[in-house]
Amino acid sequence: MTNNDVLRSIRYTFDFNDSKMISIFGLGDLQVTREQISDWLKKDDDPAFQKCSDNQMAIFLNGLINDKRGKKEGPQSKPEQRLTNNIVFRKLRIALNLKAEDVLDIMILGGLRISKHELSAFFRKPDHKNYRECNDQILRNFLKGMQLKYRSDIQ
Repeated sequence: MTNNDVLRSIRYTFDFNDSKMISIFGLGDLQVTREQISDWLKKDDDPAFQKCSDNQMAIFLNGLINDKRGKKEGPQSKPEQRLTNNIVFRKLRIALNLKAEDVLDIMILGGLRISKHELSAFFRKPDHKNYRECNDQILRNFLKGMQLKYRSDIQ
């Protein structure tokens, strides 16, 4: 999935307006304009569409963690220069303070049933022997399940 797809999905799920999006980027220590937000949220075929970089998306997700859970003491975590679906998935799990059972329930809402062992493989370090790469379908189902769980007007 592209960073722009994930950004659009999160905005829709939590019904964030432009000001809230700007404030979340600010919590991740990046000042953005309303125009930048607007260009990132446009459809890919729009001439004004701008690609959201991995670093910008990592900053947004760090800001979302700070927004949902509060800023932690001490130095803030550095945003990744290169994002994978596994990192996006992990950051969303952290931001929403989800336990494995919560994630599995959200996955079922999104139309995909996986085991606890399969799930834990996504959150391991890449050099671990049981690490598994999170493909687009897994992340897409998780985002869809998040919309069904957190967006009150969809039922």
